[in-house]
Amino acid sequence: MINIVLHEPEIPANTGNIGRTCVALGAVLHLIEPLGFSISEKSVKRAGLDYWDKLDVRTYVDYEDFLAKNPNAIIYMATTKAKHVYNEVPYEDGSYIMFGKESAGIPEEILVENPDRCVRIPMYPEIRSLNLSNSVAIVAYEAAMKQGFTGLEKTGELHRLKW
Repeated sequence: MINIVLHEPEIPANTGNIGRTCVALGAVLHLIEPLGFSISEKSVKRAGLDYWDKLDVRTYVDYEDFLAKNPNAIIYMATTKAKHVYNEVPYEDGSYIMFGKESAGIPEEILVENPDRCVRIPMYPEIRSLNLSNSVAIVAYEAAMKQGFTGLEKTGELHRLKW
């Protein structure tokens, strides 16, 4: 299983899209407050479409609360400031992948305490960062692949035809 952690997300549509990705993967979504919106807002639910009620979402009052409620969690931290590329780590079953808020990322105080758990998505140096929901999808599906897509549908279907 994969755990996606959003540290102080600000944009409801991103969180809604990430929630939908979590449902598709069977992942748990962890939200560390403060949030830039209410999770009951229509825009979050609209971005998650009719999947929001299927989402396992957990909230925490702050990062310390998250750590206290998830002791011994293996946490990979997605940041543009990492030495390791996102596909270079094992993503063990039950691991957590944390992403920071849209305007500032994960606080540097957290990153400097965990340099070997920081991962980045390669991109041209002129680009500051990718959209948060796109970043989550890229890294989360890499983690799912490393876990053999356990529990996920691996066959395709086109209308009436199967392959």
